[in-house]
Amino acid sequence: MATVTDTPIRIGVMGCAEIARTVSRAIDLAPNATIAAVASRSLEKAKTFATANGYKQSVKIHGSYESILEDPEVDALYIPLPTSLHVEWAVRAAESGKHILLEKPVAMNVAEFDKIVAACEKNGVQMMDGTMWAHHPRTAKLKEFLFDSDLFLIGHALQIHSCFSLAVDEDFLKNDIRVKPNLDGLGALGDLGWYAIRAALFANNFELPKIVAASPGTVLNEAGVILSCGASLSWEDGRTASIYCSFLANVGMEISAVGTNGTLCVQDFVIPFEETHATFTTCLKSGFNDPWVSRPTEHSVKTEIPQEACMVREFARLVGEIKNKGAEPDGFWPNISRKTQLVVDAIKESVEKNCQQISLSGR
Repeated sequence: MATVTDTPIRIGVMGCAEIARTVSRAIDLAPNATIAAVASRSLEKAKTFATANGYKQSVKIHGSYESILEDPEVDALYIPLPTSLHVEWAVRAAESGKHILLEKPVAMNVAEFDKIVAACEKNGVQMMDGTMWAHHPRTAKLKEFLFDSDLFLIGHALQIHSCFSLAVDEDFLKNDIRVKPNLDGLGALGDLGWYAIRAALFANNFELPKIVAASPGTVLNEAGVILSCGASLSWEDGRTASIYCSFLANVGMEISAVGTNGTLCVQDFVIPFEETHATFTTCLKSGFNDPWVSRPTEHSVKTEIPQEACMVREFARLVGEIKNKGAEPDGFWPNISRKTQLVVDAIKESVEKNCQQISLSGR
């Protein structure tokens, strides 16, 4: 946790995407970070974005991405650019010595992401992706229930299901960058599926599955971009997971974990119903003859700041450790980003191969 004597990490916002509004607010709320600059390809667009989001007059306005890379008063960059631009600008940011908070999906494929990671490692900068729910205090509590030796209440998790779906409008389906193959060509799989895949990996302690297979029924648009899909993941010891993501279905953002001793359910894992607290339920040791003798128990977890600000706070903490104490970048975050991207790639490959099973062994 930051103290009042810490110098805030100066973060530049590289791109004016809609999600940058949420993260801009998060940077303001994080106690150890501050917005130092904003950049767009147009100076006027950057000025308009800064004004609309209440940026302080001290925030520098850059009319090009190159300019913000050269700004010596920027420690780190939040990059919400289209996925197809990530490899170029994240590599250039790392080469400029800027730490990187990169929107998800992190790249179009794992080969591109490996270039980003190599640049970060070479230049000693921290990389983290923008999966906000991973930083909510509830997620830490879920981890305790799943893996803590003193709790481990649901036993060995045998089956995981996670989904993230949002019903978009016709304008989105025609014009949003997430349906354009040259911008965010991974579509719903990269945008929404990223969260569902990360949840399945999280519930399996980030162990990669051995086999991934897309489910029948994938929906593509005319350009071949995925609008809706599902997939199954399986591990050698019999654990399984299913994921679902869609731009065409009603809102759903759930995790369910079925274990040997109980079940765990989260209804709102991507965006909690409330900013100040979040809940989940467990149901333990239910038998066959009277399954509801033990009713589900609701658990509530409070947070002082919203999950996106928790993410920025952790990112800024890691950057501060490197900047002020000479620490090494934390490899956990790029590692789980890479694993998530590997599963995204495998599902996409399976879709293209008519739901063929894809092995992740050795990847």
